[in-house]
Amino acid sequence: MIVVVDLLLMLIDFTCSILSAVLQTFLRPRLKSVDGELCLITGAGGALGRLFALEFAKEGARLVLWDCDTRANETTAQQARDLGVQVHAFTVDLTRRESIYQAAERVRSEVGEVTILVNNAGVVAGRRLLDCPDELLERTLLVNCHALFWMTKAFLPHMKTRNHGHIVTVASALGLFSTACVEDYCASKFGAVGFHESLTHELLAENLDGIKTTLVCPYIVDTGMFAGCEIRKELRSLIPPLEPLYTVQQSMRAILAEQQMICIPRLMYIPFVTRALLPWDANVATYRFMGGDKCMLPFIKNVEQKTSNGHVQSS
Repeated sequence: MIVVVDLLLMLIDFTCSILSAVLQTFLRPRLKSVDGELCLITGAGGALGRLFALEFAKEGARLVLWDCDTRANETTAQQARDLGVQVHAFTVDLTRRESIYQAAERVRSEVGEVTILVNNAGVVAGRRLLDCPDELLERTLLVNCHALFWMTKAFLPHMKTRNHGHIVTVASALGLFSTACVEDYCASKFGAVGFHESLTHELLAENLDGIKTTLVCPYIVDTGMFAGCEIRKELRSLIPPLEPLYTVQQSMRAILAEQQMICIPRLMYIPFVTRALLPWDANVATYRFMGGDKCMLPFIKNVEQKTSNGHVQSS
């Protein structure tokens, strides 16, 4: 009897969730205020990180900016300060766990407790698997995936004590479905998606409904990180690279609406669903038709031409 009651309650929740999602698609959701919240953004010196910082600054959040590039990070910090908010910039190497924990302790002692964590930093090696030095493969996994564990372990405990906070993971559409020749990036983003979803389930299981999570999965963003990447030319106008500002604005809307996941553009939900529903060969046929099997080759060629010293592309 208990099972039947639980089944009925589950079906009610299931139906309400679908109806709510449909309504939110057509109606403007209520956006929360982050005025006065302390927001930490990783990769703040890059294109997306800088735009995230400026958007959160416009919402009145106090900022903590992390990046391994001190000059780029300071540029972001100054632009945010010009908007009238408090900003603290730290140079942090996300490949080193000790660096993350030490910087986190400095933030707590010098600034305060972080209530919004935006894990935005990302890198890609831009080499074929067998041509890629091991240290570049490791760097991609450390920054894009492993750092999520250390960042969360550093800042989640205080969020739990107050049952208040928001953790944002900027992953990628390539964390939902893969493409050829970027094994390091796909593996790291699949890991990021899995980490984020498991963490969300853990918070729900502990009834910590005051800690929100948002997973952001954009298509290729025109930041130069994947310069040269191209699908079939007849389809490029249908799925062009995303404008950085548009990507961040869509992400911010999802964050402020406490949306659990967003794919940008919405078209990216289709391959995510078909990957699970269709046979492997059917997905491969579609993939080849769209030019997905060779889309990264021009990008890799660009990297080989521009970087003979093992430089890593970063967002």
